Amino acid sequence: MLISDLGERGLLQLIAPYCLPKTIGDDGAIVHPPAGCELVVTTDVLVDGVHFSDRTTTAFDVGWRSVAANLSDLAAMGATPLGITVGLSLPPILHVIWLEQLYAGMQACLERYGTGIIGGDLTRSSVTTVAITALGAVQPDRIIARSTAQIGDAIVVTGYHGDSHAGLQLLLDAKVGQTDFTAQQQALITTHQRPQPRLDVLPIIDRLRANASQPFMISGMDSSDGLADAIVQICQASGVGAVLNRSTLPISPALSQVFPETSLDSALYGGEDFELVLSMPEPVALELVKNIGKSAAIIGQVVRSSDIVLIDDLAGGATICLNRQSGFQHF
Repeated sequence: MLISDLGERGLLQLIAPYCLPKTIGDDGAIVHPPAGCELVVTTDVLVDGVHFSDRTTTAFDVGWRSVAANLSDLAAMGATPLGITVGLSLPPILHVIWLEQLYAGMQACLERYGTGIIGGDLTRSSVTTVAITALGAVQPDRIIARSTAQIGDAIVVTGYHGDSHAGLQLLLDAKVGQTDFTAQQQALITTHQRPQPRLDVLPIIDRLRANASQPFMISGMDSSDGLADAIVQICQASGVGAVLNRSTLPISPALSQVFPETSLDSALYGGEDFELVLSMPEPVALELVKNIGKSAAIIGQVVRSSDIVLIDDLAGGATICLNRQSGFQHF
């Protein structure tokens, strides 16, 4: 069955069960942030042929990834999700089962993080486009911004980098219908298709704040456009520099084994890992890494400079200047 066979009313009836109860039916959804909290709003757009394709991503995975990208932005601001809206532009010849699987993927990701769909819009288009707007809440003193990194801060990443890019490369290089991947290859592919937004890090940070002898500031963002891009953006927004050590970059065993020659480039510039890149006082950073686990690491320090350099301490101490141009660019 095609989208055109259902019509607009049929499509709305199909989508309604995936939405949170009592949130749709009017011209807008009413959202109540918790008392004393700021409202955080973020939007992400995925376009067929640009951000996903049938060759690399099932409809379920498109749904999961579209939600995960937005929840990751909320996590990067220190915000807890309140709900999302979904705007879809669909070709009339799209199969209904694809749409059903798209919403099933969205719902699976949303349920994992305790939130849901509260509204959206549908329109006809020649290209499938998924536009998600996520709403979140954060207390004013717990907002994570890019512009507040302090000289002397430790730079923390919450997990491995480069796996998503490697998984995408495996899918692009694979033969049509290929399924005989090794365990390491499949781990990289799963990371690409089912990213995990790091909302789990926020309660850990809250506990560290509660136990701290004095308030501390956290700066940061997510690494959706690459680790190097995130560090450069934080430093530029804060008017500081950074020194990183290659040996401390968290590169997974799977990435090192499958792509040993390009693992560093993938980790720095691959993108879509959806981890958090944060700067904070070193004692707090040490506790945070300890609580997150083995894939988290302190990778460097904020310094009084305009340079962002990586010291290759695995190759005699050579320095590499990081930039945004080598990473993903939308235009």
